[in-house]
Amino acid sequence: MQEISADDISYVAGRQNIARPRPEEVPMIYLDNGATSFPKPRQVTDAVLEAMTQYCANPGRSSHFLAARTAQEIYKTRAALALLLGLDDPGRILFTKNCTEALNLALRGILRKGDHVVTSSMEHNAVLRPLKALEKEGVETTIVRCDPAGRLDPQKIRQAIRPETRMIVVTAASNVTGTIMPLEEVGRIALRQGVLFCVDGAQGAGHMILDAKRQHIDLLAVPGHKGLLGPQGTGFLYVRQGVSLMPLLSGGTGTRSKELDPAVEFPESFEAGTVNAPGIIGLGAAARLINKIGIEAVVQHERELTEKLQNGLRAIEGVTVYGSSSCLEKTAVVACNLEGRSCEEVALALNDRYGIAVRAGLHCSGMAHETMGTQDVGCVRMCPGFYTSEAEIRQALEAVKEIAASK
Repeated sequence: MQEISADDISYVAGRQNIARPRPEEVPMIYLDNGATSFPKPRQVTDAVLEAMTQYCANPGRSSHFLAARTAQEIYKTRAALALLLGLDDPGRILFTKNCTEALNLALRGILRKGDHVVTSSMEHNAVLRPLKALEKEGVETTIVRCDPAGRLDPQKIRQAIRPETRMIVVTAASNVTGTIMPLEEVGRIALRQGVLFCVDGAQGAGHMILDAKRQHIDLLAVPGHKGLLGPQGTGFLYVRQGVSLMPLLSGGTGTRSKELDPAVEFPESFEAGTVNAPGIIGLGAAARLINKIGIEAVVQHERELTEKLQNGLRAIEGVTVYGSSSCLEKTAVVACNLEGRSCEEVALALNDRYGIAVRAGLHCSGMAHETMGTQDVGCVRMCPGFYTSEAEIRQALEAVKEIAASK
């Protein structure tokens, strides 16, 4: 397995033909990969451009070779994603425009009046807001409290299960602290109790090892544009064989055109209308790249960077770092605050004075911040990624040190 040198990304560039934009093209140090990965690999941009200029017709509609080529490339994306994430059947991958849509499809496509759901206090609003809306339709939710570092006790999940519990919904990793949830343990609990296990993979896919079979995941929602390095506007929901799901949208699927109420078919019934073929094809190129390098190498690269960043921040006077101190327990997400300065002020200074991109605020995860005790102040979130170097981490630490020391 090849390893990625954190200090010299040209190692990967040379071995895998990944082209990184020159500094004059992208002058910033980009530590906002929790929002979206940037820059995208050259393989991704090349695949999107080739599709849009060479063959991208409407798949599943026409019989000419352009449409057939497009359909073939989309299937190749399903196959690459299935290999990367341990999914049994590529045909059970349902493409969406993002992870939020995938989560809504999973929740609204299954839960009905009288059902009960168990989730955690570290969830993103993409989970908690749909569940809150479903309360109006008679769905009940129990929220299991995590500890201030964002760690989840699987036994508290088990204790919250009731006879009417239909689903457990847990994030793979917190988008605020990066804390990795005990998916395999929770998955075993769900399996033994006969409860569906739905995972929000927004901060997990591409940043940690996800294996739907080993972790007993029934539904896995994933964005294409974050850790998977694909284009924005892409995502998908994986639905395990045997799990019934109702579509959110109805319309043309290219099949059964005489029927107004056709039987549900995977994946066509869930991808009504024209799909984002160029984006999906770009996502396929990204997934194949990660498969070629090896997800283990990517995880190790990001873990080393995260450890240097987190340890460096903890050594700066006046800086508070949240979450687990062990980088084995988290993805490439580091949350911090500087004494006497708002998180927004720090993020602005990093941007304006040092050209460093981070995110400040509550990160669409208000309950997670309540769990951490930062609901009134938010935090600065710094997320290294696939293309981040050790040199950039050193520059970011020096910038934070200067901001902390300034009056």
